[in-house]
Amino acid sequence: MTAAPVLRAGRDSDGPGFIALLTECWLEYPGCVVEIDGEVPELHALASYFANDSGALWVCDIAGQIVGMIGTRPLGGAEWELCKLYAYAGHRGSGLAHALYETMLAHILAAGGRSVRLWTDTRFERAHRFYEKLGFVRQPDIRELHDLSNSFEYEYLKQV
Repeated sequence: MTAAPVLRAGRDSDGPGFIALLTECWLEYPGCVVEIDGEVPELHALASYFANDSGALWVCDIAGQIVGMIGTRPLGGAEWELCKLYAYAGHRGSGLAHALYETMLAHILAAGGRSVRLWTDTRFERAHRFYEKLGFVRQPDIRELHDLSNSFEYEYLKQV
Protein backbone atom coordinates (compact mmCIF):
# COMPACT_ATOMS: atom_id res chain seq x y z
CA MET A 1 0.00 0.00 0.00
CA THR A 2 1.37 3.40 -1.00
CA ALA A 3 1.39 6.26 1.49
CA ALA A 4 -1.08 9.06 0.79
CA PRO A 5 0.25 12.45 -0.30
CA VAL A 6 0.12 15.15 2.37
CA LEU A 7 -0.06 18.85 1.50
CA ARG A 8 1.50 20.87 4.27
CA ALA A 9 3.43 24.04 4.99
CA GLY A 10 7.07 23.81 4.03
CA ARG A 11 9.69 23.86 6.77
CA ASP A 12 13.33 24.87 6.81
CA SER A 13 14.15 21.28 7.74
CA ASP A 14 12.81 20.27 4.28
CA GLY A 15 15.92 21.84 2.72
CA PRO A 16 17.52 18.57 1.57
CA GLY A 17 14.23 17.57 -0.08
CA PHE A 18 13.94 20.94 -1.85
CA ILE A 19 17.51 20.64 -3.12
CA ALA A 20 16.97 17.08 -4.39
CA LEU A 21 13.70 18.04 -6.14
CA LEU A 22 15.03 21.18 -7.80
CA THR A 23 18.23 19.41 -8.85
CA GLU A 24 16.37 16.58 -10.56
CA CYS A 25 13.96 18.97 -12.28
CA TRP A 26 16.67 21.31 -13.57
CA LEU A 27 18.88 18.48 -14.83
CA GLU A 28 16.07 17.32 -17.13
CA TYR A 29 16.94 20.27 -19.39
CA PRO A 30 20.10 20.63 -21.47
CA GLY A 31 22.33 23.43 -20.29
CA CYS A 32 20.84 23.77 -16.81
CA VAL A 33 23.53 23.92 -14.14
CA VAL A 34 22.81 23.28 -10.48
CA GLU A 35 24.92 25.36 -8.09
CA ILE A 36 22.85 25.55 -4.91
CA ASP A 37 25.14 27.59 -2.66
CA GLY A 38 26.08 30.04 -5.41
CA GLU A 39 22.69 30.57 -7.06
CA VAL A 40 19.82 29.36 -4.85
CA PRO A 41 21.17 29.23 -1.28
CA GLU A 42 17.69 30.06 0.04
CA LEU A 43 16.78 26.39 -0.50
CA HIS A 44 18.63 25.58 2.75
CA ALA A 45 16.01 27.57 4.73
CA LEU A 46 13.24 28.14 2.21
CA ALA A 47 10.34 28.47 4.66
CA SER A 48 12.15 31.30 6.46
CA TYR A 49 13.07 32.86 3.12
CA PHE A 50 9.40 33.14 2.14
CA ALA A 51 8.19 34.06 5.64
CA ASN A 52 10.73 36.90 5.83
CA ASP A 53 9.17 38.30 2.65
CA SER A 54 5.58 37.89 3.99
CA GLY A 55 5.14 34.89 1.72
CA ALA A 56 4.34 31.23 2.21
CA LEU A 57 5.57 27.82 1.10
CA TRP A 58 3.83 24.45 0.74
CA VAL A 59 4.99 20.95 -0.08
CA CYS A 60 3.52 17.66 -1.09
CA ASP A 61 5.06 15.00 1.11
CA ILE A 62 4.69 11.28 0.52
CA ALA A 63 6.04 9.08 3.30
CA GLY A 64 8.52 11.77 4.33
CA GLN A 65 9.76 12.56 0.79
CA ILE A 66 9.12 15.98 -0.73
CA VAL A 67 7.65 15.26 -4.19
CA GLY A 68 6.33 18.75 -4.99
CA MET A 69 6.59 22.33 -3.80
CA ILE A 70 5.26 25.84 -4.40
CA GLY A 71 5.89 29.23 -2.87
CA THR A 72 4.40 32.70 -3.09
CA ARG A 73 5.18 36.20 -1.93
CA PRO A 74 3.53 39.59 -2.26
CA LEU A 75 4.93 41.93 -4.89
CA GLY A 76 3.04 45.00 -3.72
CA GLY A 77 -0.53 46.16 -3.90
CA ALA A 78 -2.73 43.19 -4.71
CA GLU A 79 -0.10 41.42 -6.83
CA TRP A 80 1.62 38.20 -5.77
CA GLU A 81 4.32 36.03 -7.28
CA LEU A 82 4.15 32.28 -7.82
CA CYS A 83 7.61 30.85 -7.08
CA LYS A 84 9.37 27.51 -7.20
CA LEU A 85 6.62 25.22 -8.44
CA TYR A 86 8.32 21.87 -8.96
CA ALA A 87 7.21 18.23 -8.99
CA TYR A 88 9.13 15.06 -9.68
CA ALA A 89 8.53 13.74 -13.20
CA GLY A 90 6.75 10.65 -11.89
CA HIS A 91 4.15 12.81 -10.15
CA ARG A 92 3.41 15.21 -13.01
CA GLY A 93 -0.07 14.83 -14.43
CA SER A 94 -1.31 13.34 -11.15
CA GLY A 95 -3.03 16.50 -9.90
CA LEU A 96 -0.27 17.20 -7.38
CA ALA A 97 0.86 20.50 -8.95
CA HIS A 98 -2.75 21.58 -9.35
CA ALA A 99 -3.42 20.89 -5.66
CA LEU A 100 -0.34 22.90 -4.68
CA TYR A 101 -1.46 25.74 -6.95
CA GLU A 102 -5.00 25.76 -5.49
CA THR A 103 -3.57 25.88 -1.96
CA MET A 104 -1.37 28.83 -2.92
CA LEU A 105 -4.24 30.57 -4.71
CA ALA A 106 -6.51 30.27 -1.65
CA HIS A 107 -3.79 31.92 0.42
CA ILE A 108 -3.39 34.76 -2.08
CA LEU A 109 -7.14 35.38 -2.30
CA ALA A 110 -7.49 35.36 1.50
CA ALA A 111 -4.75 38.01 1.64
CA GLY A 112 -6.62 40.21 -0.87
CA GLY A 113 -4.52 39.28 -3.88
CA ARG A 114 -5.97 40.04 -7.31
CA SER A 115 -3.19 38.99 -9.67
CA VAL A 116 -0.38 36.45 -9.80
CA ARG A 117 2.86 36.89 -11.72
CA LEU A 118 5.51 34.27 -12.40
CA TRP A 119 8.73 33.84 -14.32
CA THR A 120 9.65 30.52 -15.91
CA ASP A 121 12.70 29.35 -17.80
CA THR A 122 12.16 29.41 -21.56
CA ARG A 123 13.25 25.73 -21.66
CA PHE A 124 10.48 24.53 -19.32
CA GLU A 125 7.86 23.97 -22.04
CA ARG A 126 5.72 21.53 -20.05
CA ALA A 127 5.47 24.12 -17.28
CA HIS A 128 4.37 26.75 -19.80
CA ARG A 129 1.51 24.51 -20.94
CA PHE A 130 0.50 23.91 -17.31
CA TYR A 131 0.44 27.63 -16.52
CA GLU A 132 -1.53 28.41 -19.66
CA LYS A 133 -4.14 25.76 -18.76
CA LEU A 134 -4.51 27.54 -15.41
CA GLY A 135 -5.28 30.79 -17.24
CA PHE A 136 -1.89 32.50 -17.07
CA VAL A 137 -1.08 34.67 -20.08
CA ARG A 138 2.46 35.00 -21.34
CA GLN A 139 3.65 38.61 -21.33
CA PRO A 140 6.01 40.14 -23.89
CA ASP A 141 8.88 40.53 -21.42
CA ILE A 142 11.76 38.08 -21.32
CA ARG A 143 14.47 38.49 -18.71
CA GLU A 144 18.01 37.18 -18.69
CA LEU A 145 19.25 35.90 -15.34
CA HIS A 146 23.01 36.02 -16.02
CA ASP A 147 23.39 32.71 -14.20
CA LEU A 148 25.50 29.60 -14.81
CA SER A 149 22.69 28.07 -16.90
CA ASN A 150 22.46 31.10 -19.21
CA SER A 151 18.77 31.27 -18.33
CA PHE A 152 16.15 33.39 -20.01
CA GLU A 153 12.68 33.51 -18.50
CA TYR A 154 9.19 34.20 -19.80
CA GLU A 155 6.86 36.31 -17.70
CA TYR A 156 3.27 35.15 -17.10
CA LEU A 157 0.38 36.97 -15.45
CA LYS A 158 -3.08 35.94 -14.27
CA GLN A 159 -5.91 37.98 -12.79
CA VAL A 160 -7.61 36.08 -9.96
